[in-house]
Amino acid sequence: MPPKEYQIITGLVIVIFILLLAGMFIVTLVTFNNRRKKRYIDEKRAMESNFQQEILRTQLEIQEQTLKNISQEIHDNIGQVLSLAKLNLATIDVSKALRLQEKIDESKNLVGKVIQDLRDLAKSLNTDYVVQMGLARSIEYELELINKTELFKTSFRISGSVIRMEKQNELVIFRIVQETLNNIIKHSGATEITVLLVYSPEIFELSIMDNGQGFNLEASPEKYRGSSGLGIKNMQNRAELIQAHFTISSDSGRGTFTKLTLPLKS
Repeated sequence: MPPKEYQIITGLVIVIFILLLAGMFIVTLVTFNNRRKKRYIDEKRAMESNFQQEILRTQLEIQEQTLKNISQEIHDNIGQVLSLAKLNLATIDVSKALRLQEKIDESKNLVGKVIQDLRDLAKSLNTDYVVQMGLARSIEYELELINKTELFKTSFRISGSVIRMEKQNELVIFRIVQETLNNIIKHSGATEITVLLVYSPEIFELSIMDNGQGFNLEASPEKYRGSSGLGIKNMQNRAELIQAHFTISSDSGRGTFTKLTLPLKS
């Protein structure tokens, strides 16, 4: 074979070999990118599924707590007011005209109070009442129920203009508030509870303070696991789920301060 033809054939073989290598590299790169893309899609779907499952658990816990609150409200307040109205009506003496009108007016006022309380309870029976009423009103309603027990003095303040957040965010925050209030009621020995909501265009802040006995967070965190099993760690995890920062600070004899901070999307 002449040297020139040999060089041409050798060059063609080298070019073909390089093209094969390039083709294999491209195929490998495309396969790798496809696998990575598929892994990313699978992870994203798994995260979305986990998020939706967590939201569902949150909704169920809110419903469970709401039913407990309603049961307590009917037993402690509505039942008591109806008993007073019944007693008033039973002790009416038609022979005493002056006292008769007074008794009738008292009974009407008591029945009116029961009707209003029942209307408030009917609103909360709707499983989407947090979404409908909004986070601020839902928290205020929880504090009103606590205040009716006359065991706690509650205070609720809002700074800034209320901004409605995403449904999932409000549900998670409200459930954290419920669990925090339950911990205060069951464990703190407090007599005063203060809740502060701060709204600004960039950030939302929730603060819950009590004047209870406080506790050593590192020494006995298990004491503050709620009946639902959330616990402090799980409340922190739920806050992280919505990109919020959740902290609890406490010291023996100085009460407890709970804070949640959530950046707001523009």
